[in-house]
Amino acid sequence: MSHTPDFFDPALLRKYNLNGPRYTSYPTALEFNNEVNDRSLLDAATDSPTGDLSLYVHIPFCHQLCYYCGCNKIVTRHADKADRYLDYLAKEIALRQQAFGHYKVGQLHLGGGSPSFFSIEQHTRLITMLQQAFKFKTDAECSIEIDPRHVDNDYLTGLSNLGYKRLSIGVQDINYDVQQAINRVQSTAHIAELVAHARVVGFESVNLDLIYGLPHQTEQTFKTTLAAVKAMDPERISLFSYAHLPDRFAAQRKIKNEWLPSAETKLSLMKLAMTSLTQAGYALIGMDHFAKQTDELAIAQNNSTLHRNFQGYTTQGDLDMLGLGVSSISAVYNMYGQNPKALNEYYAALDANKSVVVKGSQLSRDDMIRRDVIMELMCNLHLNILDIEDKWALQFKHYFAESLDKLSPFMQDGLVRVSDTEIVVEPKARLLIRIISMSFDAYLASQLHQQRYSRVI
Repeated sequence: MSHTPDFFDPALLRKYNLNGPRYTSYPTALEFNNEVNDRSLLDAATDSPTGDLSLYVHIPFCHQLCYYCGCNKIVTRHADKADRYLDYLAKEIALRQQAFGHYKVGQLHLGGGSPSFFSIEQHTRLITMLQQAFKFKTDAECSIEIDPRHVDNDYLTGLSNLGYKRLSIGVQDINYDVQQAINRVQSTAHIAELVAHARVVGFESVNLDLIYGLPHQTEQTFKTTLAAVKAMDPERISLFSYAHLPDRFAAQRKIKNEWLPSAETKLSLMKLAMTSLTQAGYALIGMDHFAKQTDELAIAQNNSTLHRNFQGYTTQGDLDMLGLGVSSISAVYNMYGQNPKALNEYYAALDANKSVVVKGSQLSRDDMIRRDVIMELMCNLHLNILDIEDKWALQFKHYFAESLDKLSPFMQDGLVRVSDTEIVVEPKARLLIRIISMSFDAYLASQLHQQRYSRVI
């Protein structure tokens, strides 16, 4: 039975609805500096104790602009831009092959922009390049994000033939007024047909993305969206909060403030979605994902083996991650490295044989210890103190005296339990896990810093 309503203690949510990191990494991307480069990535790959790799390829192109989007993207109708991009990806792959050739690839994920900007021929070229440069496990998990407006059944068949088995489709909202306001008008019947066809051609998992807090959304319209999504019966659903930051993302200036739901309505949209999806049998994974109880994410969460990386929640946490393409981030052992965010800078670095990694973080021992703690709490809402003491040869209560002090308000409110052996986050505190995890973040000394993160709700 669903425990969702327990999450929604309005007084607690108001009290703790602060700005906080999403912790797809620790330290977060705000701490990146320009003291790392290709050499740092090479050294990290050499020193890393793991031999397993997750590949992420960023494809920045989109056919048209969605006004809500904060991703790194390039809106264009010119298909030849993709061919040129593939030429440069080939250069970067050749560059990385030497350091990462000994790894075995367990995961491949294509994100964007929209990877469905590529034709099947272009996808074939990309997969061939990757398979020639890296060793793929026979059961490697290959996933791709698509824009349903530019995809038909034959395209999905082509992707399946290339080995893609996981599909993520951006639904966001099915209401026409909402779609018009965000410049993303698409057919719900077409999406349902794609989901059905994906199963026929061998996709093992379909994820549908939803966003709450978009212009013109009401509880009534969002109920209709949720009903349509549940009818498609996806294995996973992502539920994201729209962060309106028009100063940072120019396209969001097309969305007028008065179109947006109030803070109260936004919270009720979130509550509606969570209640509705858990009652339909989905397990809430972490903060913003839902999975069928039989899905590996739900199983991993039950076993406390869930992990988190720049792509979100995953069951494969002991992989190093190599990011390829413009703006992509690598997370290898004790370093994070990011490629240039601008396409011309990415091309120029490859043309001039300069470092493609332009910024990132070299992690200290303290960073790695805190990363372990924060990721464990974020993913599994539980921390085995003895495991941390054992792995890092430290006295937890002594090492984290200040952090444990910061946890005391949560303990007083009955949200967190701390003993000599474990930290347990109570189910009703689940939506506040980002705020709770901040207690262990050594970089959050200044309130100023927190203004650069999104609010939790």
